[in-house]
Amino acid sequence: MSAVCRKATPDDIEPLFQMIQGYAEKGIMLPRSRKVLERQIGEFVVAEEEGNVIGCGSLCQLGHDLVEIRSLGINEGYKGRGIGSMLLEALVVEARRRKIPKVMALTYEVSFFVKNGFAVVEKEIFPEKVWTDCIHCKKQHACDEIAVLKVLN
Repeated sequence: MSAVCRKATPDDIEPLFQMIQGYAEKGIMLPRSRKVLERQIGEFVVAEEEGNVIGCGSLCQLGHDLVEIRSLGINEGYKGRGIGSMLLEALVVEARRRKIPKVMALTYEVSFFVKNGFAVVEKEIFPEKVWTDCIHCKKQHACDEIAVLKVLN
C-alpha cells in the first residue's frame, strides 16, 4: 500500500506531537506543544499509510507574499520513498492556492529541497522569520540551518 497525503485533523495531534518531538530531541526541528498543534492543525498536511500518520509538514504565513514550510518530517522506516516530496508538493500547491509567490524553509536537508525546485539563499533576506521564530530558538546566534526558497509563478 502506498501513502496518501491529506489535510491534518484534530485526531492527528498526538501522532504529530510524537513525530515532531522526536525530531526536536535530535535538535533538527523546533518543538511544538500539543496546544500549539491544536491551534495550527489547519496548517498541517499528513502522509498516512494503513491508517497511520507517517509524515507531516505545515505552512506558516510570514508575510503577504511569503510562507514557510515547517515541521516537515517522515517517520523512520518510511524515508526514501518519495513521501517527503509528496508532502512538500502539497504544501506548495496550498501556497499557490493562496496566491503566495514565495515559499521558504530553513533546513539541514538542502539536497532534498534543491531536488524539489528550491534554491539556496541567504537567510538574512527573511527578517519575518527572524522575528517570528528565531528569537525563541536556542541556536539563534549560531544558526546552522540553510535557507531555501522557491518562487512560484
